[in-house]
Amino acid sequence: MRALTWQGLGDVAVQDVPDPRIEQPTDAVVRVTSTAICGSDLHLYDVLAPYLRPGDVLGHEFMGIVEEVGPEVGRLEVGDRVVVPFTISCGTCWMCSRGLFAHCETTQVREQGKGAALFGYSSLYGSVPGGQAEYVRVPHADFGPVWLEQDHPDERYLYLSDILPTAWQGVQYAEVPAGGTLAVIGLGPVGQLAVRVAHHLGIERVIGVDLVDERLALAGEHGAEVVDRRAVDDVADTLRELTQGRGPDGVLDAVGMEAHGNPVAEVVIGAAARAPKALARKSIESFGIDRLEVLHTSIDAVRRGGTVSLSGVYGGMADPMPMMQLFDKGVQLRMGQCHVRHWTPELHRLLAGADDVLGLESLATHHLPLEEAPEAYRMFRDKTDGCVKVVLRP
Repeated sequence: MRALTWQGLGDVAVQDVPDPRIEQPTDAVVRVTSTAICGSDLHLYDVLAPYLRPGDVLGHEFMGIVEEVGPEVGRLEVGDRVVVPFTISCGTCWMCSRGLFAHCETTQVREQGKGAALFGYSSLYGSVPGGQAEYVRVPHADFGPVWLEQDHPDERYLYLSDILPTAWQGVQYAEVPAGGTLAVIGLGPVGQLAVRVAHHLGIERVIGVDLVDERLALAGEHGAEVVDRRAVDDVADTLRELTQGRGPDGVLDAVGMEAHGNPVAEVVIGAAARAPKALARKSIESFGIDRLEVLHTSIDAVRRGGTVSLSGVYGGMADPMPMMQLFDKGVQLRMGQCHVRHWTPELHRLLAGADDVLGLESLATHHLPLEEAPEAYRMFRDKTDGCVKVVLRP
């Protein structure tokens, strides 16, 4: 089959790879009909390169048709249409029974000290072949895949795999009170959905911050007040000015380690990623290598007693934190890998209705064949051609 594979720093290629097969009785094989490029995939281009090997199959946002099932899958049949969560969880362990599916004790990658295994996301998370491919082996298919009964287009459901529940969890974690204000910093795909989710959940005032024209315009179309990072000296000061001097009740960081504005950190990250693998891994696991502008801005901007919700991914183990400010302001921090299946029932019901209430079917700006994935990665990374979200068709 054809699949997108990692080849080196900033280098991916579509190649022939072995077809997946049933390996465990709870496996299924899914023929992919749609797969997307996620902002988290771009971390594999640089920061997390030391944890990848040439030939690793990438991608964790995908959906398709069940082609084969193991003898203990039970609930799925060949021909079923499914969307597959990016976190691989068993549904029955101690963590899963408490809704903490991203910490599944059955699939935890203990040798790396990490939580549940993820599709297409390096040896840090289990080296499970990903979904930017024609076919995927889906472990724990007795629990993970979400069966789709409605005949809506793929993109109504595709984002149930990751970015929609990630945005939903991020907004929930921000704990904005009635009549309060949410600031969303970073208006990529997760930030765009966070704006829409916030309004859907009754948060009347949402302020979006970014520095890309297309993203600012799109968030504005969906009801956000927008702040152009390029046009203000200090984002935190601007957010306070917009909120009676207090700051927003909740701030959602939808950027993470890819934040702009710290050229020194960019050089350090680049050097770490290009070092020999053992040294690079030691650097990532021992030092603070993240670009922290957005995180520090979020902490500075949020009102006293407010909540900072982190949906953006961070990777450094010793990042400096403004502890005096956090303590003095009484800021709450909520974060973590999305517990996709915790939010699935509510989101599935929402999406199954007649109306596309979150505008999911129009989120993608680019639809390309899988064979053009390397060019799509570069376009998405460089934010050229008005690219906000890319969907690939195998």
